[in-house]
Amino acid sequence: MRLGVLDVGSNTVHLLVVDAHAGAAPLPAHSHKAELRLAELLDEDGAIGPEGIDRLVATVGEALLAAEDKGVQELLPFATSAVREASNVDLVTARVRDETGVDLGVLSGEEEARLTFLAARRWYGWSAGKLLLLDIGGGSLEVAYGIDEEPVAAVSLPLGAGRLTAGWLPGDPPDPSDVRALRRHVRAQIAGTVGEFTRSGRPDHVVATSKTFKQLARIAGAARSSEGAYVRRTLSRTSLEEWVPKLAAMTAEQRTSLPGVSVGRAPQLLAGALVAEGAMDLFGVNELEVCPWALREGVILRHLDHLPVG
Repeated sequence: MRLGVLDVGSNTVHLLVVDAHAGAAPLPAHSHKAELRLAELLDEDGAIGPEGIDRLVATVGEALLAAEDKGVQELLPFATSAVREASNVDLVTARVRDETGVDLGVLSGEEEARLTFLAARRWYGWSAGKLLLLDIGGGSLEVAYGIDEEPVAAVSLPLGAGRLTAGWLPGDPPDPSDVRALRRHVRAQIAGTVGEFTRSGRPDHVVATSKTFKQLARIAGAARSSEGAYVRRTLSRTSLEEWVPKLAAMTAEQRTSLPGVSVGRAPQLLAGALVAEGAMDLFGVNELEVCPWALREGVILRHLDHLPVG
């Protein structure tokens, strides 16, 4: 069947259309993206304002039309941290439902971590052994660990690259004191969760998903996306530690000259790098591998698992 997964994230609204059936890898057929940066549209009370809701409704409507144009038989819509943490989440989802007919399922942070972990497990298979997964989004950091398809530990922390950039790094380039303060904050947040994961032993394989990790791996020398999903891409902590001060000294515009860094993501790259560096250091990770599959694929795989057989 042709499925569409509609991901309302903190940075983008992304429709991914795939051809899929149980027991097979979903094959991408079409991608439709719009940058909304919902995490940056919250007011002082933590609500998404009228303009932000209007833009979200319009964007979901456009994605719905794109899904219809591509022959999508079933749409799987969900929202993550920006909508989840909005103080008016019920109003936001009601407006989207009433005006577009799309019923957004709001994932909890733990659900987000678990579904992303499922995607990574299916990509690497059982031979990967105990997996540690790191995922940096616009609003949150997800960490999951386990040997099965369901992780034994999964947490979500408010350490998304967009959220941290808006709240901690107002300068361009940022003030060194702000960078240091953010570094302390990130590491304190991550350190509080490390024990929950390390008590189960060291992972056999560490993987990361998200645009942030893909861009960090790319500027550190990994293959470009055009070379395909099956090319192995890694990021070492040593390379990341060399790049963090360089990114901190650059303006957002200067970062766009780096390989694989888009104009829209350039302002967030330093905050994302600080989170990645902190996570790799505190979890004792010297090198990780970038996984092509992430949350959207996890949602699709879980849906296929629950379809009746025959």
